[in-house]
Amino acid sequence: MRFADYAKMYLTAGNGGAGAVSFRREKYVPKGGPDGGDGGRGADIVLRGNRNMNTLLDLRYKKFLKASHGENGSGANKSGKDGTPIVMDVPLGTIAYEFETRRLIGEVTEHEQTLIIAKGGQGGKGNTYFKSDVNQTPRYAQPGEPGEEVIVEVELKLIAEVGLVGYPNAGKSTLLAAMSNARPKIADYPFTTMEPNLGVVELGDYRSFVMADIPGIIEDAHKGKGLGIRFLRHIERNRVLMFVISCMSDIEEEYRVLINELKEYRADLLDKPRLVVISQMDLKPGFKLDEDPNLPDDYILVSAATAHHIKELKDQLWLKIQEANE
Repeated sequence: MRFADYAKMYLTAGNGGAGAVSFRREKYVPKGGPDGGDGGRGADIVLRGNRNMNTLLDLRYKKFLKASHGENGSGANKSGKDGTPIVMDVPLGTIAYEFETRRLIGEVTEHEQTLIIAKGGQGGKGNTYFKSDVNQTPRYAQPGEPGEEVIVEVELKLIAEVGLVGYPNAGKSTLLAAMSNARPKIADYPFTTMEPNLGVVELGDYRSFVMADIPGIIEDAHKGKGLGIRFLRHIERNRVLMFVISCMSDIEEEYRVLINELKEYRADLLDKPRLVVISQMDLKPGFKLDEDPNLPDDYILVSAATAHHIKELKDQLWLKIQEANE
């Protein structure tokens, strides 16, 4: 399935039905009172959370949506039928904005949670509603209210406890595959990962967490270079950031660039707990050594190919997640 994390939709919710002007007229009740029913409510357009989905691709094909109107009220105090809502399933982590004002409409973070993104009009009151001691035969009713017309932008920000941040070809996808049940595309060329991948990491004792492999970030990604800018927003929802840097690169320089890109995009991302992982240690002679004298002690040296320090890395990430939760 193709990945999509953005959609723009032109929405028109349903109009409310008009209230009825009607009077009870029966053979032996020649002067019955008002009995006009209320109009039905116009249909809403709704997003609904679905934990089994991971893309907004379906919404790409629903650019123009128009919901059904409420039916008009009628005599005998019969209310009109409400319009049928349009309900669209979306992945957890979906956020909706009003396009012109960028007003936040809401976000969907739980399974079966619903979010109204275009509200249907209220049905009008029938003339029964306006009966009073002063006016016992009201000859008017309310029209239905118009449904909301709005252009909505829908974005997906993946929900994962841990986000992998690093350059293209730093070994993030290989590491994700070694630690979880994910099977991302892996190849020896830049930007192999064209879309985020999610994997569930199991630790035993019923402990697990979700890890997201974010496409590679390069210098000036926050300005639109490379692919990173499109996916930087996914990092916002990660509780812990795991910086992955290949042992064959200039480690300190890459780390500096990655930190700067996050800072330029959104400085508060650096407030999250983080780990620095030096990957692909199997490519370096003596990779089985637990320490590298040229690196800080808090860096974790791993090899996905040989499972070197993979268990220790999982345990460290679990501790960081608990720290973030607190």
